[in-house]
Amino acid sequence: MVHAVVIFGATIAILVGCSVLLGGRPRREREPAAHLRHGPDYEAMSEIESHDVEDMLDGINEYRRRTGRRALGDELADDFLRSTWDSE
Repeated sequence: MVHAVVIFGATIAILVGCSVLLGGRPRREREPAAHLRHGPDYEAMSEIESHDVEDMLDGINEYRRRTGRRALGDELADDFLRSTWDSE
């Protein structure tokens, strides 16, 4: 029984000693979070999105051309003109 108490006490003493030694180290200074994080680059995102939209429209128009239909812009322009004539 005495041996178990000594072993248990020694284990606790070692754990406490390690935590004191590790806790006593000087800490590195951290850089402010503002330097680590950058805001989103809206200009780059806008440029990428404009190219994506152009690429999608080119693909749609290419598909329509292969199937023998008119370009999407032509059909939209005709629909717009028809809707303005109906309202007059």
